[in-house]
This record gives sequence, structure tokens and C-alpha cells, in this order.
Amino acid sequence: MSEATTPLTVAIVGCGIIGLNHARAIARHPELTITALVDAVPAAATALADQVVSELGIPRPAEFVTLPDALAAAPVDLVVICTPSGLHVQLAEEALAAGTHVVIEKPLDVSMDRARRILELAREAEKQGLVVSVISQHRFDPSSVVVARAAHDGTFGRVTSGLASVAWWRSQEYYDSGQWRGTWELDGGGAVMNQGVHTVDLLVWFLGKPVEVFAQTALLAHDRVEIEDIAVATVQFESGALGVIHATTAAYPGLSVRLQVHGDRGSAIIDNDQLEYFGAADPDAVDPSGASVTNRAAELVPAGEVRGGDRGPDRFIEGHLRQYRDVVSAIREQRAPGVTVEDAFGSLAVVRALYLSATLGRAVAVDEVISGALDSVTVSTGCAQKEASK
Repeated sequence: MSEATTPLTVAIVGCGIIGLNHARAIARHPELTITALVDAVPAAATALADQVVSELGIPRPAEFVTLPDALAAAPVDLVVICTPSGLHVQLAEEALAAGTHVVIEKPLDVSMDRARRILELAREAEKQGLVVSVISQHRFDPSSVVVARAAHDGTFGRVTSGLASVAWWRSQEYYDSGQWRGTWELDGGGAVMNQGVHTVDLLVWFLGKPVEVFAQTALLAHDRVEIEDIAVATVQFESGALGVIHATTAAYPGLSVRLQVHGDRGSAIIDNDQLEYFGAADPDAVDPSGASVTNRAAELVPAGEVRGGDRGPDRFIEGHLRQYRDVVSAIREQRAPGVTVEDAFGSLAVVRALYLSATLGRAVAVDEVISGALDSVTVSTGCAQKEASK
């Protein structure tokens, strides 16, 4: 192989379920090779090593307890961080100090202060030519790419509104299965932070810069948890467009994730990552009535990406693989990745603004969150002020 095509060596930090999904995607990329697995629990690294060898047929990666140990043992080009969110900043700092590129599993963090530090690290790293990306694999779904392009290039005219809805179900047993589940400190939030964060990210990507959030949250269908199982919010965007966020784990038996984007010359609907509807006025029409607009979804994405199409058994792996293709290209071409830390920080700020609004009982400006002005507020489910007045 030439130097340009020599595979990049990868260390995966965090060997749980999401680490396995990353390993499966990385193993399918011809320009990536897993050389190290890192986990504070040695048995977890061993179990993942056993599985990738038996399932993926790749050489057994070396196992380490800490990232510095892995970085000292052999050269690593790319560090993939799949640990609990609160550990992201320390690991990113260690990896970037060693001169490696970094991929961080979403969310960036559950703390705005720590996320702000990761943003600072990423900005400095980018000056050194390093690529730092945060997993937001649904930005690379064919349906998402088509809708984003139409929202940004004027196909939909002036974008006026959007809807992001996650109508899922999680049983009480789900929350009881781990002490960290359902806590603000370790889970970082409920239906929005854990189940809805990717969908919020897509809404922001489609509609542009968010400026203000007004939200309400509640815990209605579960016990022994701190966080919300239902949240509804409105978002005002810099363009004037308005968006709605709806996320719940109390929609029995669990329905779909739905995104809608509407403009004055076109609209689109994505349901469970597949394009359900795409209609836009003829660009040459002076006064389109809409009567002649047809659904072009089947023309714009592969058959498996149209609502109801068969996406195959590897759809979850394929989503991460699409993003890894972008990360490798960014490294090779010395450009910014398709999803930057800036992008992830902005989406996290919207989620945090939602929780702050529900806690304070007022609209929250996203700039208040980004600046750190509200970092000292302890968020809660529902409006704390209203509860205190009862």
C-alpha cells in the first residue's frame, strides 16, 4: 500500500454495546484497522476483543485499562470515545495531546461546562490539522441529506416550520435495570437527552440557528426516576422559522421517530429515518397552487430509504459507517468533518435550553446557555417554581 492508503489505526475507548457497534462499522472500512481496545473494566475489553475476532474476523486488538497506556504502546491515528459522557473531556484531552484524531459518541457531554472545554480543545486541535468529530450518524442518512439540501438551497422556498417527534416506549424495567438510568447526574436527562438528541440535532441542521426555546416536561408513566418521560417545546430560529420538539418514552407500545420540514414552496417528511414525502413547487412556477405537486420521495433516495422499504439487517451499522467514511475523507483531505464539535455543541445547547426552560418556567435564549450564564441552575422535571408554590 502507498502511504496515502495505509489504513489508519484506531483505538476504541469504552467497550460496551456502543463500542461494539463502532467496531462493526470500523471493520467494514478498508482504510481503518482496530489496534487497541480500552476499558477501565478489563473483562469488558477482553469480551469485545473476543467478539470482534470471532464475528468480524479481524486480528485481535491489544487490550488496555487506560488510554495513555494504549497511546504509549503503539502509534494510534484515531481515538474513538464510547464511554459515559462525563468522561469524554478527559479522554479527548489525552487523545488530542498525543496528536491523534478523535471521534466522540453523542451526546458531546451532559454538562455544558465540560462540553465547552471539549469545544476549546477541538478548536485548538483543528489549528494543528487534527480532525475532531462527534457522532451524529443520521445527518448522513440519504433522507436527511436530501431534506437538508432542499431546506438550504431554496427548493422549499422560505422554510417556515419544522417538527421533531420521538414517540417511544420504555418500560419501568428499563429504568430499573441500572442505577444510573433516570438520573440527572449520570443520564443527563430523559426522553430528550437520551432518546431524542439525534432528532433535535436534525431539526437544528434543517432549520438553522436556534435563538429561543420554551418547554414543558413531565414524568407521567414511570416511577423511581428523576428525569422526564415526556417533553414538548417550541423553538424559534434566527430565520423566523418555528419548530416543535416532542419526545417521550411514554408512548405505548412505541411508535416512530418523525421529522417534518415545511416551507412556502415545499415540504418533506422523514419517518424512522426513511423519506415518506418530498414535494416542492416547480422552480419556474410564478404562483404555484400546489395542486400539481407530486411526492418525489422514490425518485430521490434508494428504494430501501423510502418509507416502508427494506433497509436490511445492518442499518444501524451502516449509519455509523457513513459517518466514518466522512471522517476518513476529512483526515485524508485535511478538511473539517461533516459533523464538528461546534455542531454538537449547538445541538446540546438546545437540549439544555429545553431543560432550563421547563425548570424555570420561562423562555430561555440559546445564547444564555452557550455563554454559561445559566450553568449554575440545577434542572428538574417540570417547573420547579410552580412546584415550590404549591
